[in-house]
Amino acid sequence: MAEQRREQTDARDPGNGGQGAGAPTRGRAGESPRRRATPEEARAWEALVTTARRTVSDGLVVGTSGNVSVRVGDTVLVTPSGVPYDRLAPDDVTGVDLAGRQVLGSLVPTSELPMHLAVYRACDAGAVVHTHAVHATAVSTLVPELPLVHYMAGALGGPVRVAPYATYGTEELAENMLRALAGRSGCLLQNHGTLTHGATLDQAYDRTAQLEWMCRLWLTASSVPGRTPTLLTEDQLAQAAHRLRGYGQRA
Repeated sequence: MAEQRREQTDARDPGNGGQGAGAPTRGRAGESPRRRATPEEARAWEALVTTARRTVSDGLVVGTSGNVSVRVGDTVLVTPSGVPYDRLAPDDVTGVDLAGRQVLGSLVPTSELPMHLAVYRACDAGAVVHTHAVHATAVSTLVPELPLVHYMAGALGGPVRVAPYATYGTEELAENMLRALAGRSGCLLQNHGTLTHGATLDQAYDRTAQLEWMCRLWLTASSVPGRTPTLLTEDQLAQAAHRLRGYGQRA
């Protein structure tokens, strides 16, 4: 997989003296030293690592094939490229600004950074989760849009579209993804995987899990010989989406 193929050294910047996430790191020649992580960023990094590890334990990615990000102000914390999530530590915090310039850490950010930044520039998302979930990826190779097999599509804003294939890590893929995401909080990436966003890491992750479940449901139902799954109408989905807006506990 792209993230697994990319060579990543685990050497931290020798200029940080091994002082961890709170210490400034020295950039490349001519660059300003990268700043210290704030307490809020340190807490967000801890939550990001927990979410990234969950994508592996829940079977949504294999190895380092997915990536996770969370926004803190104008800084986007992201998983680094090619580093197994169980090896990430507090002093591995990796962050960029909205232009993609690295401002925290010395590990190379995920190669899918263009997709993450495109989401943050386009909407007020607080977190993004990208996976290579097997059922969702399978569906992405079969249809241009996930059939309306369940009303939880309403929680993602409507029928889930498939973004046309483009090479990983490219601006073309980011542009295709944004078009598929229009009016939605999740999409499929053809022959690639999924991407969802939310106000929080938990919400973005839950949307990823729901999307994978709906894809598995459709694949299961459509595999029964001689039978075709019953699908919801757009009106039925709209009614469900309206009710879902009031679902759960009030703050």
